[in-house]
Amino acid sequence: FDASPATPRDPPARRSESVPSDRSDMSEKTDNETLLSEGDLVADYLEELLDIADLDGDIENSVSNGRAHVVIDTEDDRLVGKDGEVLDALQELSRLVVMTETGHRSRLTLDIAGFREKRRLELVALAKDAIAEVVESGEPVRMAPMNAYERKVIHDEVAGAGLTSESEGEPPMRRVVVSTS
Repeated sequence: FDASPATPRDPPARRSESVPSDRSDMSEKTDNETLLSEGDLVADYLEELLDIADLDGDIENSVSNGRAHVVIDTEDDRLVGKDGEVLDALQELSRLVVMTETGHRSRLTLDIAGFREKRRLELVALAKDAIAEVVESGEPVRMAPMNAYERKVIHDEVAGAGLTSESEGEPPMRRVVVSTS
């Protein structure tokens, strides 16, 4: 029996086998869990929307490129709209759902009926054409106006080819300029 006065106890030390040796693995796992929970919130929201609108579609939730990625697999393109306008609006609403529930901004991406993936492939082809033109002529190429997502796809492709790109102009007329330097 120890009769010394009570003193606050230090918290128990963590056992080394319960802590991953690489802190980035733990952080990445936590980040992925957070992103998957964002996707779950959005999937529930979109499932209700599909029920209300009496539309068919399967919803998948994953993490891709450090973002929650939610896909609605459907044959119905009404949720995509002209040039993806309805899809863009639904993505913003989905991000607001996350913000409302969690208090933080989300970079979640939403794809419906494969629209974003098809568009990404088109953009990669456009970027490759611009890259080839710049390499051949040595002159900068100004591309058509694009939204932020589309410009990001172009910038990534140009960087991968070892060239330089920058955005110029103001939305909705903001465009990518591809050059050698």
